[in-house]
Amino acid sequence: MDTDKSTDKDLGTKGVKDTVKGKAKEASGAVQKKAGQVTGDTSTEAKGAAHEAEGKVQSKAGKVERKADEKLKEDL
Repeated sequence: MDTDKSTDKDLGTKGVKDTVKGKAKEASGAVQKKAGQVTGDTSTEAKGAAHEAEGKVQSKAGKVERKADEKLKEDL
């Protein structure tokens, strides 16, 4: 068994961090998008939509990482 902690990745912890960061990015993107809509600034609106989508993807990836980690722990 590998005891080197530098190569031991806890996907569950990373998954939680990615989920939280993704949700935060998604929320800030939604705010930015709405600000762009209110001000009529299509560039800000587009950037906000992109950040919102990026956050959704990061959040989903975090959930997948957590599920993978749970499955790996079950198999041990």
